[in-house]
Amino acid sequence: MNTDFDVCVVGSGAGAGPVALTLAEAGYSVVVLEKGPWFEENDFYKDELAFRYGAYSPKLKDEQHVIEKPDRHGRWSSKSTFDSGRSFWRGNCVGGSSNFMSGFFYRLKPDDFRLLSTFGPIEGANITDWPITYEDLEPYYTKVESVVGVSGRVVQHPNLEPRSTSDFPYPPTLEHPFSGWFDDSCNKLGLHPLPTPRAILSSMKMMRQSCGYSGWCGSYGCATGAKGSARAALLNPALKTGHCEIRPHAKVYKLKSNSQGNVVAAEYYDKAGKPQLVDAKIFVVACQAIETSRLLLSSTGPRHKDGLANNSGQVGRNLVFSAGGTGGGDFLYENLDKIKAESLEHQGRFVNRGLQDWYVINDSKWGKRQKGGTIDFLLEHPGPIAKAIDQKWDDNDKLIWGKELKQALKSNFTTKRHIKYEIFCDWLPTDNCFVKLDSQVKDKWGTPVSRVRVGYHPHDIKVGNYLAEKGNNVLKAMGLTNIHSSVSGNAPANLVAGGCRFGTDPEKSVLNPDCRAHGVENLFVTDGSFMPTGGSVPYTWTIYANAFRVADKIIKHLGG
Repeated sequence: MNTDFDVCVVGSGAGAGPVALTLAEAGYSVVVLEKGPWFEENDFYKDELAFRYGAYSPKLKDEQHVIEKPDRHGRWSSKSTFDSGRSFWRGNCVGGSSNFMSGFFYRLKPDDFRLLSTFGPIEGANITDWPITYEDLEPYYTKVESVVGVSGRVVQHPNLEPRSTSDFPYPPTLEHPFSGWFDDSCNKLGLHPLPTPRAILSSMKMMRQSCGYSGWCGSYGCATGAKGSARAALLNPALKTGHCEIRPHAKVYKLKSNSQGNVVAAEYYDKAGKPQLVDAKIFVVACQAIETSRLLLSSTGPRHKDGLANNSGQVGRNLVFSAGGTGGGDFLYENLDKIKAESLEHQGRFVNRGLQDWYVINDSKWGKRQKGGTIDFLLEHPGPIAKAIDQKWDDNDKLIWGKELKQALKSNFTTKRHIKYEIFCDWLPTDNCFVKLDSQVKDKWGTPVSRVRVGYHPHDIKVGNYLAEKGNNVLKAMGLTNIHSSVSGNAPANLVAGGCRFGTDPEKSVLNPDCRAHGVENLFVTDGSFMPTGGSVPYTWTIYANAFRVADKIIKHLGG
């Protein structure tokens, strides 16, 4: 059969980039369809207002989600993101949300691949073991380090995962003086401070500049190309092979399938809103977990009455976010010597420190070994607007203004430096966290939007609170004041996976171990949708690694 391309990839983020690059380098023709625009480095400016008003994501009036959350009475209430103002988009453009990540790159550990068999079942949680092992993915974690560019330093600690290389290929990015203080304090506490690997180049490599140390990594695009986004690290090289084409402003609304159940075309609207069609031998969906489920559910066909690959009703189920929370405290300059106080005022360099001493919790209060998580420490984001907004309330949650507000702003900017931490732990999959199509709300193209239920398991909160206590203890030992923490069941929209979990049983999974859809010979899913459980680290490195693994499977599928 003659086709336009060998491979059609829907989406252009972390799950798409490795596939496009691998297949293009192997000589196959690849087209990447991206709903959003195509930005380059000079388009990524550090403008807080632009970020707050969605410069890199869709207008909620045009494209929204409907979010179901439990109310105080235990019932489910729903509200569109247009009404709430809380966006679940995290970068709709070439490269996807990988353009705006902080680049904290931790590997999953062997126990994350066998959560059920290692720690046992938890009532109300749909925990399962992965159909592959850490050893299957390890070579691809290593590949990401070199191809995407991961800077760091391996140190020995009790929960270090096995590695085939002794260290990272790129040295760590420059560190803030706080990092050394953190190491000293943790060592005195008997803890094992870890340099946080970052998908940020510390030196110029691969036609990309090194880090400019502006301190604006989190939620903002990189103006130097140092950040290992799918666009900068993978899609740009794919284009240079001459075998890859990227089509921005291509909103795929359906994958058309034939009477045998296989996909024959991707139907999309172009920038002008006109329907277009592209056919290929292989189709790869990597839209981001929520939107991938939405596309499959929208793609009904002769053998897929309830949506593509959904004959067992599993598409959209077992969605997971990242559980945990945040905390922090203040270094008051008046409590420090002059040299330390002046060093804290420096912006740009990274803390790059984390703790995984409680990745597995061995505490008699818990009765048995439990899965824990990661605590990552960092400086407060340098954005002045966000820092200022936080000062409009007093300690009693009373709104302040005038002279009192001015004094609060002056104190916040001139007398202290805020240190924060982020907790990453498992968001256990449950029957109350899923994606389906909304029956009433449609986007600007007239297609149903995703309706997302974001129920969480109480065990997530228990683990989060345990880790927050540990994080607070570290800050206390370092002499910080105003120490606080917040752990909740709120779903972080930038850390989402699941919905199309892979497995060996077609009745309980959407994809096989190669991430090919059960019952659809030429359909693969390579974003975070494949993950049955999320682990206790950010997902991007695992998504990159698995997409490289699946790309090799696709090459074999095409004949090598």
